[in-house]
Amino acid sequence: MGNTWGHSFRVTSFGESHSRALGVVIDGCPPRLSLCEEDIQKFLDERRPGQSDLVTARKETDRVIILSGVENGRTLGTPIGLMIENEDAKPEEYSEIQKFFRPSHGDYTNFAKYGVRSASGGGRSSVRETVARVAAGAVARKILEKFVPDLHLVAYVESVKDVKLENFDPSFLRRENVYKSLVRCPSEETAEKMMELIRRVKLEGDSVGGVVRGLILNCPIGLGEPVFDKLDADLAKAMMSLQAVKGFELGSGFQSTQMFGSEHNDPFVMKASKVGTLSNRSGGIQGGISNGEAIDFRVAFKPTSTIFKPQQTVTEDGEEILFEMKRTRHDPCVLPRAVPIVEAMAYITLADHFLRHQRCLLEGKNFYEKQSSSSELNF
Repeated sequence: MGNTWGHSFRVTSFGESHSRALGVVIDGCPPRLSLCEEDIQKFLDERRPGQSDLVTARKETDRVIILSGVENGRTLGTPIGLMIENEDAKPEEYSEIQKFFRPSHGDYTNFAKYGVRSASGGGRSSVRETVARVAAGAVARKILEKFVPDLHLVAYVESVKDVKLENFDPSFLRRENVYKSLVRCPSEETAEKMMELIRRVKLEGDSVGGVVRGLILNCPIGLGEPVFDKLDADLAKAMMSLQAVKGFELGSGFQSTQMFGSEHNDPFVMKASKVGTLSNRSGGIQGGISNGEAIDFRVAFKPTSTIFKPQQTVTEDGEEILFEMKRTRHDPCVLPRAVPIVEAMAYITLADHFLRHQRCLLEGKNFYEKQSSSSELNF
């Protein structure tokens, strides 16, 4: 029913915004991998609400509990169950919206599809659901740290509305510089302008969106399964599955539509005895397969749907009304908390494709070893 992601590394999330708990079941994690709750907790803390006046005031510790799949600090190769309890759920704050649909939320579409909906904070349409994804992303990162130690993945806020980080050289990007900023922007000057804008919009009862840029360095060559499971296609789906995301682009993205092929092609060259490219307009993926260059992508987030201005809507009975939400806990801009969520989905996608690729290599190796040991080829 659309709650599971992946092939070799499968992630199934559960829980609603104001249910007793949320969590995730992970299948396909290799055995004997070092893993404890603190490995997961540090990434959940980066996403946690209530960290500043820029985000929702909901107070959640987001303490993760490992239910299964790990013993004595090592993974068993069996399904890993992770749970995060909701400690500050307040469904009563949403009593006023029980009978009408909030504009641009999932209220109407969920009601039209199922005949029932979770009116308490939007249920699984809430950004609260992403706590499960970040927990799974922490496990995916442990896999990649073990088997691809040189891989480096980092995301940051590139823009909030029309405030944009210009002329930034990503070669100087460090994760610690991103996370020391409340708005997750590595430039102090630009971050101050972004925070000023978010605070002003919050006071006005409105919201803003923006763009998160992600970079994956030292990605192994060969990840991606054409035709329908291309690495860029799966990254796009992973990001587009996130709440409030309205766009995804890789490399030159939409700018490529304004270029000639002679401008856009990435010439091949030799780099330290390996094939590389002079430019990277392909964004590190060609033919749906990683080529060893930096995977460079952007994710566009719309303004948060919850605002505190008069809006027109319709009730469940079909009556047109004008309403104004009372002040509740919400993110006036999802971007500060979106960065670890984008990273988590990138880690999950990479781990899945890495394990699929290893299986492909292993099956090929076993096949050729079997054939070479036989005097006849048997198909």
